[in-house]
Amino acid sequence: MDKFIGDFAALTTSVAWSFTSMFFAIAGKEVGSMIVNRTRLLFASSYLLMSLVPIISTILAWLFLKEILTIFEIIAIIMTVGGIVWVILERNNRNNQSDSRNYLVGILFAAGGALGQAFALITAKKGLGGDFPALSANLIRVITATVIFWIIAVFQGKTISNFRFWSNKKARWSIIGGSIFGPFLGIWLSMIAIKYANIGIASTLMALPPIFLLPLTYWFFKERHSWRTIVGTVLAVAGVAIIFLV
Repeated sequence: MDKFIGDFAALTTSVAWSFTSMFFAIAGKEVGSMIVNRTRLLFASSYLLMSLVPIISTILAWLFLKEILTIFEIIAIIMTVGGIVWVILERNNRNNQSDSRNYLVGILFAAGGALGQAFALITAKKGLGGDFPALSANLIRVITATVIFWIIAVFQGKTISNFRFWSNKKARWSIIGGSIFGPFLGIWLSMIAIKYANIGIASTLMALPPIFLLPLTYWFFKERHSWRTIVGTVLAVAGVAIIFLV
């Protein structure tokens, strides 16, 4: 029963983070196309390399937490991650217009982000031992991140500029919506996931936003998807099905 709770929490984490991406995309359109264009490839590169988090997390969980997966769970992880990477590569091939320098910067930062996320899952799993509540863990993470980011903003002299776009009502409510689905619901559910499920399984299910974003971008932005994208989606969904069945 605990495994099902963890797997389901990880899956709903992906759903929450998918809506977070949608809200922030809407906010980006309101802020301006230049900002969106300058950062699009960086986010795309991050989608691709952050899909490595399940693999890195599985290895680290085996090394530090002695978590061992069955052969079927390993196959499911490979299928799911393979489907996610396929979908991301297909979308990047259609949208990649940025220069190689930005691409390299995006790759380096995304690789660091993937490694940091994997270590964050391992340390969070340690901290959630016993009866420590996931909501309290989420509160600690959000407060810590908030303090650090605002200290950085103070030193950069950007505390005032952070609020300039709040006069745009649509952007403001989109950011609020994204924050609710991301730092609140998403991270809270991710804490529940790693508390009850294996790190490798949980991180795989939490890497599914690129898959969930396909129907969302079709419904909201009328974005068309190729048959190769559909194949990658089916592969990822098949991997998820195996995870829940084994």
